[in-house]
Amino acid sequence: MSADKGLQKDAISFLSNVTFGISSTSPAYSVAASLGPIAAVAGYGSPGVMLIAFIPMLFIAVAFYHLNRADPDCGTSFAWARQAIGPKSGWMAGWSVIVANILVMPSLADIAGRYSFQLIGIGDPSAVAAGIVGVAWIVGITAICYVGIALSARTQNLLLGAELVILAVFSILALTRVYGPNPPAGSHRIAWNWFDPLHAGGFDAFAQSMVLAVFLYWGWDSCLSVNEETKDPHAAPGYAAVVSTLVLVGIYGLVVAAAVAVGGPGLLSANKDDVLAPIGQAVFGAGFSKILVFAVLTSALASTQTSILPAARMALSMAHAGAIPVRFRHIHTRHLSPGFATVTMGAVSVVWYLGLTWLSQDVLTDSIAALGLVIAFYYGLTGLACVMFYRRGLFSSVGGFVSKGVIPGAGALTMFLLLLKVAFAPGDDSQTSIMGVPGPVAIAVLAMLTGAVLMLAARYRMPRFFGDR
Repeated sequence: MSADKGLQKDAISFLSNVTFGISSTSPAYSVAASLGPIAAVAGYGSPGVMLIAFIPMLFIAVAFYHLNRADPDCGTSFAWARQAIGPKSGWMAGWSVIVANILVMPSLADIAGRYSFQLIGIGDPSAVAAGIVGVAWIVGITAICYVGIALSARTQNLLLGAELVILAVFSILALTRVYGPNPPAGSHRIAWNWFDPLHAGGFDAFAQSMVLAVFLYWGWDSCLSVNEETKDPHAAPGYAAVVSTLVLVGIYGLVVAAAVAVGGPGLLSANKDDVLAPIGQAVFGAGFSKILVFAVLTSALASTQTSILPAARMALSMAHAGAIPVRFRHIHTRHLSPGFATVTMGAVSVVWYLGLTWLSQDVLTDSIAALGLVIAFYYGLTGLACVMFYRRGLFSSVGGFVSKGVIPGAGALTMFLLLLKVAFAPGDDSQTSIMGVPGPVAIAVLAMLTGAVLMLAARYRMPRFFGDR
């Protein structure tokens, strides 16, 4: 069971917990950044991919729910995999969560920087200017996280509220335009076969688009990283995870269908970096097209905050368990936040962002694609941990066997199969390559190998955690 780490108790409500779960996925940003690549692979089957990708997400959310009821530890996958499988699996699960939240930061900062300029009428800022603003946003959001969870929760409520209202208005207006007397050129009315996942093409295309869809859904588990600061920590965060995935499938189903209908797969796939900008003017008109810019900006900022929060709390939990240096256990005496871990995650994010920006935009893009592989790994490991954690009582009831065994096991199997399928699939000619390996796969493998090396170093310096003495 988790020990008291000094975090603020009963600081956030169930509703705020759900807000963390939804806003962590950053729906507007995720659609802007990922729908283009999905449409390039799945075409008009993109809405179907979003619906089918929801199923393994829900299965993994059920695993998080059951594990959190047993042990509401802010280390989530790390703590549970450690108990159920072993210290090495736990360490790699914790590392994967930290890596995923750091990998996504450059893209979030890049979007925040560029969209800040677009909001004031500068459509093509220099890389240096966008980088300075992006870094400023990371620093500002890190400061909010440092001040404490209560301020973070209030910030999330404001950002998510604005984002969801704008996405709802966009979807309604887009469909109104498509079904109106003068539909935009290239638009198509929604057909039922769009929601058929087999409409995405062959199995290779389906698997590739599924991994991209995993990135769109990823983030709902952030609501469990603040479980020790939530009222009713054993039950509320787990319920929030399940509710978040249910809300997300509704949001994505509506927004993706509307975007495909008004823009068509051709336009979306031709604007892989941002699909909402080219269709915003067609939907809102020239005078109000910046509304979508504002939605994506607030989405990126919300996700920046909910990337720093779980990474810092993961480091806190790992330090408490003796898996990483004890310095990460520091809790700010007044704010009751993991001060050192929060500042460290913000600083590492800045360095990573500046490093990738200096390398190239292609590397930045590949780092986002690599996220899907890292996410699939730790989601799959958490689903497996649920089965292993409850293995002795699985056959005591039919309901327990299904909810604690079959559902989490099926979610884990799906994640691992997607991981293997994409990892060993040949890259296309448009992808960057590192020593003959597709860029996203190379980055994901390098990140996990780095974790393995650090784990070996931790085993040498902190053998007690690994049971060596």
